[in-house]
Amino acid sequence: MKPREIALGVILAFALVAASLPSDGQQPAKVYRIGWLGGLGPTTPEGVRQSKAFVEGLRERGYVEGQNLVIERRYTEGQIERAPSLAAELVSLKVDLIVAVGNPRVLAAKQATSTIPIVMVYALDPVKAGLVASLAQPGGNVTGVPMDAGLEILGKHLQLLKDAVPTVSRVAVLSYAVGSVNPAIHREIQAAAEALGVTPQFYELGDSAELDGAFTSMTKAQAGAVLVMPHAFIYAHARRIVDFAAQSRLPAMYAFREAVEAGGLMAYAVDVPEMFRRAAAYADKILKGAKPADLPVERPTKFELIINLKTAKALGLTIPRSLLSRADEVIQ
Repeated sequence: MKPREIALGVILAFALVAASLPSDGQQPAKVYRIGWLGGLGPTTPEGVRQSKAFVEGLRERGYVEGQNLVIERRYTEGQIERAPSLAAELVSLKVDLIVAVGNPRVLAAKQATSTIPIVMVYALDPVKAGLVASLAQPGGNVTGVPMDAGLEILGKHLQLLKDAVPTVSRVAVLSYAVGSVNPAIHREIQAAAEALGVTPQFYELGDSAELDGAFTSMTKAQAGAVLVMPHAFIYAHARRIVDFAAQSRLPAMYAFREAVEAGGLMAYAVDVPEMFRRAAAYADKILKGAKPADLPVERPTKFELIINLKTAKALGLTIPRSLLSRADEVIQ
């Protein structure tokens, strides 16, 4: 090959490389790949709300799908047994991190990988569930935003229930328990109940077959309202619990808005969009090099009060105006 031909070839090669680079001469931006392991399908209202808030949170931090971001979405959609295989599928795609929604999916992701970072959202009691070593020092590859806000929120739930039903003197406390409930939970509720002048009656479920008997016992014990404790089991059986409360004519306070949308009286619940925007903040830090083990788990700090006036009317209950004015949403 002649010297001139060689020179032209070199010039052409450099030109092709230059054409593939951004006009400012910088290297092309990295495209990040995030795995999404959700429970509710992509077209359900709550599934859309969760995903939208997360994507908006990422966009605020410079990540845009189709440009520098790819989100691989997988959903169990009522078939929780699919969680392990879906988690394994995301791992095989070599995603940069996995966002897992709810305890079963967080656990499935954790079992599928010990190296890919996992941002948990909507998890309950992550320490007791074995998802993290502690809130301050998660350890391992999991961190994020759990659904529970600490024991102090229980007093708030009880106070709002008393505000809705000022004459109530006995409040049934419905919870799920394998073995026994955390004694600290009992102490917190007892203290709050004493301050409000009400008597708590505890009902602990081992499985869904005990729901009917629990509500029958509440009625016999002349409970005037029911405080429904947060737990994945309770969430999964929310519709049945709402129906039992209606049949027993018991005003009920829940820890998640879906129960109120299904006909429950009221909920003081975590602001879900805000929780998923916070998950986006975790994702940003991890993509920039932070390790999950070094990122403390953050309890939610924003809540919303939702009241169902249609249910109140069916129960023959008049919600005080002072409480309605504090509600973030009133379902007519």
